[in-house]
Amino acid sequence: MKTLKKIMAFVLIATMLCSLAACGNTGKYKVGVCQFAAFDALDDATRGFRDAVIEALGEGNVTFFEQNAQGDMTVCGTIINDFVSRNVDLIMANATPAVQQAYNATTKIPILGTSVTEYGVAMNIPNFSGVTGINVSGTSDLAPLDTQAQMILDWFPNAKKVGLLYCSAEANSLYQVSVVKAYLESKGITCTEYKFSDSNDVAQITEKAAADSDAIYVPTDNTAASCAQTIRNIVLEKKVPVIAGEGAVCKAFGVATLSISYYELGRITGEMAVKVLRGEARIEEMAIEYDTNPVLVYNPEICEALGLKPLAGYKAID
Repeated sequence: MKTLKKIMAFVLIATMLCSLAACGNTGKYKVGVCQFAAFDALDDATRGFRDAVIEALGEGNVTFFEQNAQGDMTVCGTIINDFVSRNVDLIMANATPAVQQAYNATTKIPILGTSVTEYGVAMNIPNFSGVTGINVSGTSDLAPLDTQAQMILDWFPNAKKVGLLYCSAEANSLYQVSVVKAYLESKGITCTEYKFSDSNDVAQITEKAAADSDAIYVPTDNTAASCAQTIRNIVLEKKVPVIAGEGAVCKAFGVATLSISYYELGRITGEMAVKVLRGEARIEEMAIEYDTNPVLVYNPEICEALGLKPLAGYKAID
């Protein structure tokens, strides 16, 4: 009888210890990373995110499920649904479509976005104040749009007609264009929107914009970035200068931009992820964060091709 009681006691203690171990935080995390498309800006943001998370938590303590949707919304949805089925601890959604797909798939798993211009627009949140109140937060790649608009006037003082070239399917692009358009029109500039629906009509719409415009503005736009070579070939042949909304587009075919660091943006997102994973912050209470040090840069290659001299206060793009 005593032997049986000892055995039962041992089993009870073992069971309790196993339960405690199961309930405790082992420090092992599963993180799903969905990058919407493959181009430099998004690549840099993903790299910055991974670096920051690994530095804080240790490489052996995080399993990354990293996938690239190659600009395909259906593939993006499939990737996100796989993360949900794996019950990951956190989803990092790189670019607006990925954030939208993630939120449509789960309201429970924390979602951190990056390379998103305006969360209120992307998430359809009226009177957005900087905190979503839902399981989504992250970082914004929005640079001051009035400054970008003024750049067009500074670089091309004789321009009378400015084309606004962007993808109609991207709500954040429309937001940027609306702000830039209002600023330029207040200065007496004629602005015309040239909207492509996807990669299939980029060349046609860009040809029209280049033919009709003295200068072109291209916002932070995933489709434009993915089709950078197509746009570059057209605007350089037509000798039409472009002010870009972000660095990757500027490197490809832009004269200048007010540039943020997407790598730094990714790192900030990674630091936010660490707080969420450690239970140090509630995602619905986390304010959207920004790269607070944008830099005026110009593209020496494009300036030379168009016969333009860089303005004072700009540095050559890396």
